[in-house]
Amino acid sequence: MSEGPHHGLHVLADDDPGWRHDPVSQAMAACEGGASVVQLRAKRSPDRQALEWGREIRRATAAAGVRFIVNDRFDLAFALEADGVHLGQDDLPPTALPRAFRERLCVGCSTHDRDQVDHAITEAVDYVAYGPVFDTRSKETGYEARGLGQLREIVAAASGRPVVAIGGIDVERAQAIIAAGAAGVAVISAVAAAADPVDATCRLVESIRAGRAESAGRAESAGKAEDAGRAGRT
Repeated sequence: MSEGPHHGLHVLADDDPGWRHDPVSQAMAACEGGASVVQLRAKRSPDRQALEWGREIRRATAAAGVRFIVNDRFDLAFALEADGVHLGQDDLPPTALPRAFRERLCVGCSTHDRDQVDHAITEAVDYVAYGPVFDTRSKETGYEARGLGQLREIVAAASGRPVVAIGGIDVERAQAIIAAGAAGVAVISAVAAAADPVDATCRLVESIRAGRAESAGRAESAGKAEDAGRAGRT
């Protein structure tokens, strides 16, 4: 599977004051540790604070070559010259974004079941976030953990859209999620609560690479088995 702009590790820089690190520190660690995407998730903070954090994060991500996404707020994403906006089920639908915003911003959408995924695809989103795959206390969704089996079904149903898995993901689980077909994984507490967020990011990135290798190995084995089957029938 070729890598696109939404593949890899998405670190959600979250503003919950209970975390060890503030959003900017989380984002800096993500950039240093090799994350592909940093998403500013400022659910509790006033706009001025979110704008200040966003400016610092935009500078850091631009310098590191990391994509910058803003959660919920397409207006802040546009003002910060972010790469995209991530919308939830209760946010403005992607089709309602002003044309100038939609032309400049990629759009991701949170989904929690097959119906939501099917609907998101009709709205021409650039990637689909799906979860919670495992139990999580970082983000209240109101949905039970979906598991790897349902994740595989969503990947197959996503019509080629990259699927980014979220919910209860740590280093041990990241590999299995990528091996199940997800394009990326999104984390909050795995970095925000880590004693060493740079090291935590590095280990997550390595786990994702291992998952890709596992997935590629399975695909190669399946291909060889199919070729052998054809040869046996001739």
